[in-house]
Amino acid sequence: MNAAPADQIRLLDVQALDVRLSQIAHKRKSLPEHAELDSLSKDLTQLRDLLVAAQTEESDCAREQTKAEQDVDQVRQRSARDQQRLDSGAITSPKDLENLQREIASLAKRQGDLEDVVLEVMERRESAQERVAELTERVSSVQAKVDDATARRDAAYEELDRESASVGKEREVLSGSVPADLMKLYEKLREQQGGVGAARLYQRRCEGCHIELNITELNEVRAAAPDTVVRCENCRRILVRTSESGL
Repeated sequence: MNAAPADQIRLLDVQALDVRLSQIAHKRKSLPEHAELDSLSKDLTQLRDLLVAAQTEESDCAREQTKAEQDVDQVRQRSARDQQRLDSGAITSPKDLENLQREIASLAKRQGDLEDVVLEVMERRESAQERVAELTERVSSVQAKVDDATARRDAAYEELDRESASVGKEREVLSGSVPADLMKLYEKLREQQGGVGAARLYQRRCEGCHIELNITELNEVRAAAPDTVVRCENCRRILVRTSESGL
């Protein structure tokens, strides 16, 4: 394949732009905010799970407290009715009076036991409420950090995307000035060779594979016409000659 030396030099410029585009893409994928967000997201998920558990416990305690208070109220009402019957004087049988007094005493003990249950549940509920408040605050704090890291990542994305668009436009214009067959070969080699399809021959060394040409290879390059598209014998990339090639 033949191509004017100036076109081959422009190919190096295209290659430089492609390297820059690859660097931008790599930087976009490796922004420090990615690792930061991963870590924060794990923390946030864990905290939210703990918060749900605490809220569930608080809700369970609330229902348990309501039930215990209803039990106390029922016992209190029954005790009040019994006491009213006792005070009314309507019951004259000594045995019935004894049974009623025994029931009132039993209800008093039952009420005391139930009130102790209410106090114990209230303490657990208060502890759960404090836990909910603490976890809610921690979730909010971590969420704020997530929002901040997301904003910084998105700002970096925007800047890198602008740069990528600018470089991409420059690359489109420049590649359009390179002969189509040369660009086709370059694109094929770039895909095969890890993103580098053309390399400069600098001081007798291929800057693609960084191997110095032996004397036989150098003589072949020297003998090649200026418009001949030379390939590196080692990596097979397009080898572009310049005034610094050391020929």
